[in-house]
Amino acid sequence: MAATPPPPSFSATSNKYLKPSHSLLLSSKNINKIILRFNFTPKCEIRSFENHRNWTIEHVSNMNRDSILNNNNSSSLSPSSLVSASSSLSQLPMKNAKKVVLFYCAETQSLAEKIAADSDAIELRSISWGKFPDGFPNIFIPNAQGIRGQHVAFLASFSSPAVIFEQIPVIYALPKLFVSSFTLVLPFFPTGTSERMEDEGDIATAFTLARLLSNIPISRGGPTSLVTFDIHALQERFYFGDNILPCFESGIPLLKRRLQDLPDSDNISIAFPDDGAWKRFHKQLQHFPTVVCAKVREGDKRIVRIKEGNPKGRHIVIVDDLVQSGGTLIECQKVLAAHGAAKISAYVTHGIFPNKSWERFGHDNGGHPETAFTYFWITDSCPLTVKEVMHRPPFEVLSLASSISASLQI
Repeated sequence: MAATPPPPSFSATSNKYLKPSHSLLLSSKNINKIILRFNFTPKCEIRSFENHRNWTIEHVSNMNRDSILNNNNSSSLSPSSLVSASSSLSQLPMKNAKKVVLFYCAETQSLAEKIAADSDAIELRSISWGKFPDGFPNIFIPNAQGIRGQHVAFLASFSSPAVIFEQIPVIYALPKLFVSSFTLVLPFFPTGTSERMEDEGDIATAFTLARLLSNIPISRGGPTSLVTFDIHALQERFYFGDNILPCFESGIPLLKRRLQDLPDSDNISIAFPDDGAWKRFHKQLQHFPTVVCAKVREGDKRIVRIKEGNPKGRHIVIVDDLVQSGGTLIECQKVLAAHGAAKISAYVTHGIFPNKSWERFGHDNGGHPETAFTYFWITDSCPLTVKEVMHRPPFEVLSLASSISASLQI
């Protein structure tokens, strides 16, 4: 379980606090009692918009610490009561929050609704997606004049070449409707694994898609912002041109919060199936014990070996950016189980699972880590997969909604 935060410090003259970029007046019942009794105005400093439903009070101004701690008639108004009262902040709108109009495609409607529910600053707008008799897109943006001067975002899903072609016209059209700014939210960059050429004639489609997005028209506010999560190869950030501003986010914070809620959270080790996964994620997970696997060649075969770390008796969580057929994860699972892992789970940001390959992953109710997984966490970056695996153990979906909502405030 997550540790309870320490009581806040109440120094009215302290200069240690950063200058607040945003402030909120607290208006819960508990806070009102404190205001009436001590006649001061509390303010909550927001250091980060990340996970804004878990704000805590870091500084209370115009307040005498001793008047609270030494008041015998006010035992119920301790510093800890201030911390508990801060939970009501999640119900209050953010002052100076940027209002964003969010459009979405058919596949991302469910995720878009979660994003809008996460923040009062986001307004959902729909698009009419149709087709002409010959199969080509027939698209209409209702009340296009109504978004002039507003911050606009589009939540895309490039699950197939066909839907990419349907959404590109919208992505190119929205910035030209006199909007203040345009943000493209593409949770999964689909051609990320096609980033290199091994033989003459190979085509790196990751670079092609990056060029396509780099040519999105500039809006009145400047270049398009692109929000994407856990792109496959780190060097792909340099594939984008100067007319787009890529913002690379990660789903790992969602995993870390979920791991804190597990009953055996103090017995978890992180396993990386290869050096690429280690390079990508180890800094975000460095407070966990780690196990690194690697593929080595034995004769004509390539097999998975443990390169470093000891999984014996531990709940091992295999972490990678994406999964397709799942062959690498399963080979890694077998090796970890053979070396004494008590439980084995997995996390990937992008669960692609072509041809229903998710069916290969069984649920371990206890005692069979060599054949099944205790948990398999994915995010909702691939909406079609989410529909297939929802409510099917061992799969759990960690929603990117709050992370996307926060990124739209950048």
